Amino acid sequence: MSKNVPASSVPTRDRLLDAFEELLVEGGERSATLDAVAAAAAVSKGGLLYHFSSKGALIEGMLARLDALAKEDAENIRTAPAGPVDYLIRTSVHTGSPLDRAYIAGSRLAQGRDPRAMQVLGDIRRRWLSVIEDAVHDPDTAEAIMLISDGLYVNSSLAEHELAPQEHTAESMTRLITLIGRILPQT
Repeated sequence: MSKNVPASSVPTRDRLLDAFEELLVEGGERSATLDAVAAAAAVSKGGLLYHFSSKGALIEGMLARLDALAKEDAENIRTAPAGPVDYLIRTSVHTGSPLDRAYIAGSRLAQGRDPRAMQVLGDIRRRWLSVIEDAVHDPDTAEAIMLISDGLYVNSSLAEHELAPQEHTAESMTRLITLIGRILPQT
């Protein structure tokens, strides 16, 4: 849930999904009980069950939201004015965006071996990779770019928790994109 938006103006379903994501991010799946989600969203358990009949339904709702956000992101990558590689690299840092929160929450579920989360995360990565492959016309180079993107994201996530230095300036990103340009196949 956005910290600038009063809770009363956010639809209950979204408040529940936001609370579920936050609990997953902060404490993992074990901390994200139905009671904890209801309390964090300031909703009765009956209110939660009205929107999501079970924890499984809550997981499905959160993963559907993650997938929708990732589809939008893939389209943003595909249509970026500076090009897909530039956009992917420049946005491969953790900013606390709705996509970041949903992605990390989905990753927490996948760490617990939830097959639905593993499937959605795999689909998202394949979708992003496909966009990059279409842009660079070489699957190996596209995979290398995705691995750079993954590394940037992990490093920035660690930096957010002061476990790694934050070095993602516009200049450092431009240098990295220039380096990636050198490995792109010549067409």
